Formats: sequence, structure tokens, C-alpha cells
Amino acid sequence: MSEINTFEAAQSGRPTGPLVRGYEVIIGFETHAQLSTASKIFSRASTAFGAEPNTQACAVDLALPGTLPVMNKGAVERAIKLGLALGSTIAPRSVFARKNYFYPDLPKGYQISQFEIPVVQGGSVSFFVGDEPKTVRLVRAHLEEDAGKSLHEDFVGQSGIDLNRAGTPLLEIVTEPDMRSTAEAVAYARELHKIVTWIGICDGNMQEGSFRCDANVSVRRPGDKLGTRREIKNLNSFKFMQQAIDYEIRWQIEEIEDGRAIQQATVLFDPDTGETRAMRTKEDAADYRYFPDPDLPPLAIGADWIERVRAEMPELPRAMAERYVRDHGLSDYDAAQLTQSPALAAYFQGAVAAGANAKLASNWITGEIARRLNQQDIAITEAPVTAPQLARLVERIGDGTISNNAARQVLDALWTGEGQDVDAVIEAKGLKQMSDSGALEKIIDQVLASNEKNIAEYRAGKDKAFNALVGQVMKASQGKANPAQVNALLKSKLG
Repeated sequence: MSEINTFEAAQSGRPTGPLVRGYEVIIGFETHAQLSTASKIFSRASTAFGAEPNTQACAVDLALPGTLPVMNKGAVERAIKLGLALGSTIAPRSVFARKNYFYPDLPKGYQISQFEIPVVQGGSVSFFVGDEPKTVRLVRAHLEEDAGKSLHEDFVGQSGIDLNRAGTPLLEIVTEPDMRSTAEAVAYARELHKIVTWIGICDGNMQEGSFRCDANVSVRRPGDKLGTRREIKNLNSFKFMQQAIDYEIRWQIEEIEDGRAIQQATVLFDPDTGETRAMRTKEDAADYRYFPDPDLPPLAIGADWIERVRAEMPELPRAMAERYVRDHGLSDYDAAQLTQSPALAAYFQGAVAAGANAKLASNWITGEIARRLNQQDIAITEAPVTAPQLARLVERIGDGTISNNAARQVLDALWTGEGQDVDAVIEAKGLKQMSDSGALEKIIDQVLASNEKNIAEYRAGKDKAFNALVGQVMKASQGKANPAQVNALLKSKLG
């Protein structure tokens, strides 16, 4: 938990986002990303999830007399990766501190963290809210160890302590208070989740606690000084994140309008009631009596180490999206959607490599394919339609063999396993577009002969009448007429 009051950086004055009942919402995030190392940050104990309680806590994790912490090199390299991915400054020298507080699941009575000089400084996260680009500035990301876990569910009138997580390596990523709505906050969290999993520093499993978000929320009237914030702790799903922030915003506004002052506090979200509840009064940095850890020397990171890590980095999603815009002529928004995960990007690239028009492939992946994936709650890696199959489908749309409506029928057949070959499905279902101009002219002549009223209205300047004529032709052709040819022939005949 960061104790630096980043809300002091927010500017007063005109609101920069939508108002809620006349109030401006200000949100900042502190995210704990569990690093994907096999061992803990200062010991060789395992970080594997799901072990029996207290079987993965060694003497170093418990700070038994005579033990000394030793820095995990893999944790530092993962911090460097994040800094490179977010355009941050990697501190050549950073310091570890002891954060002192007393809680049953903190075996040492202090947590080893970073305070005044963190390893990652500054940077930003850019994302889309709908099709609107947004950027959130970062204050810092610092290395620290996790505490243990208090267990209450299986104990009647008592609590148990599991110290398996004690010493697990974390990166705490702290933002400026740049978000102005729940939608922005959730979009930021999703983007950060994408980045840490993309570069392989965190598995992103929110149910197991590998990616936990704390949201600092306050409200104010436009132009007023900053409101008092409350911190919603340990939001472990995007759905709960949205519900918790929405509730907290409403609660704070109602408290203010009822004449009550907001008290700085740490709160928890209860998914069963959909409400937040105060857990404790919010502490400040002075309460933790930070001082440099005497057992750990400063962490020195040379330029050569940074460059070695940089050389091992995958192409980042932002760079990949920019390449899609440059090479394939996609919009910024479409390119961002296609780089939501390495698997999705690979699917798109596979379709293009198999001959698909990039723009058409993008439309189908972010449209029909995404809709089916969401309906069935499956990942792109589980899609029953392969990238080469989609490429052939897109090709048949592009060359005029089938219409978009017919293509959806083909996709349905491929998706359900009714067929495997695009051309075979088109043939079996009789979905080929009618492109014979002689046959189309015959149908159009019949439609015009029986729709004199629409012809008169069209010639009087009513565009809807033309659309009605197109609809009649499509109906007469049982949907098989090529719409582009129909439009061209109709306009020619109508003069």
C-alpha cells in the first residue's frame, strides 16, 4: 500500500470528466501485481498457489533470529520489464525500507517495501474508453513483499493464519488521480492487467490474488478543493471493481448532501450486499515509521542490465497496435482491440497470413467472433473457427461470392461443427450471391413494374423510396442478389 498522497497532484478548477449529480469524481489506483518468480522475494521458499497452510513459509520469511534476506534477481528483472513497458524511469539506485505495523498475518512486525526511492518512477498507461483514448500517469512502481493471510471462514469464533504468501514478491503500481469515472477506472485496470500478463511478469489470476487493485475514490463540486478519499481494498474482479466504485461514489455524494463530512478510511466491498463498509481509519506514511532496512543494501541497476532485459522483451501491445495501423490501415481503436492479448493478436495475424483482407478480418474478429466468444465465455484459443477458416470466409466476402448475411450463416455452420470447409458450406446451403447481370435485371424490371409509387417518390427526392426498392429486389432474389450490383442497376434504370 502506497502512502504517498498522489491526490495532491490533482488540479482544481474545471472538471475533466462527466459529472455525477453535479459532482466530479476523482479516482487513483494502487495495484499489487504478484511477480511470476518461482521463489519469494527474499528467500528460496516456493510461491506456488494452493499448498497446505504454512508449508511454504521458511525461516527467512518469518524473520527468525540469525536469518538475512537476499534479493531475488528475477523479481528485479520483472520490475525492469514493467518500467520499460510503461515508459518509466528505472532508478539506477533504489532503497528498501521497513514499513512497521502490527497485524497477525505479518510475522516480522514489519513489511519490507520501498518508500522514498522506488525502482520504477513515472510512466503512463494508455487505453480506450469506448473509442475515446485516455492516458493515466503513473507515480511509481515499487518492489515489496506480501504479508500472510488471515482465514476466518472455517473457524467458529476464531481466525487462522496462513503464512504461505508471506514474502511473495509484489510490484505495487501507483497512479496519479487521473481517472474521472468508473468506466475509466475499469478500462485502466484491464489495460494494466493486459500489460503485466503480456510481458510475462504476472499471471494476472485475480481469483488467486495475483492481481489486486485498491481504488482511492473522492468526489467534489467542480472548482472546489480536493475531497477526502476513501480507499477500497483488494478488488479482485473487474465486475466487483465497477460495482464497488459506483457504490462508493453514490455513498459519498449522499453523505455530503446530508451534511456529513467524509472521513478518510480504508473500506472493503461486500459482493453479497453490493456495498462498501469501513474497515479501519486510513493511515498515513508517518504512522508506519518507515526507515531504511539495515539488512538490505541499496539496489543498483546498471544500464547494461536494463539493455539485456530490453533485448528479451516481446513486442509490446502498443507498438504492435501502431504497426497494425501503419501496415494494415486499421484505426487506432481496432488495432487496440486486436492487441488485447498475444493469442488474439496471433489469431488476427494468422488470418492475414492466410490471405484475409486485414480490415475485413479485423471487423469479423472484433465483431462476430468476439460476440460468440463472449456468449460462450471462452478464449480465442478455444474458438472452433480457425484463423485460416476465417481468412477463407473473408476472402469469399471480398470477392462477392457471398453477402455479409450469408457469411454469418457460414460462420454459424463452422462454429457448430456443421461444416469445416467454407466453400463446401456455401455450396451446400446455396448461399452464393446472384451476380449475373441478366438475371438481376429481370428481377429489377419486375420490381419496378409493380412499384410505381416508390419510383415516383424516389424521383421526387425521397431516398427512403430507393431503399424500399432495393429491399424488394433482395426479397425477390431470396437475399442472394449482390447488393452493390442491385444499387448500380437500379440507379441506372431510374435515370
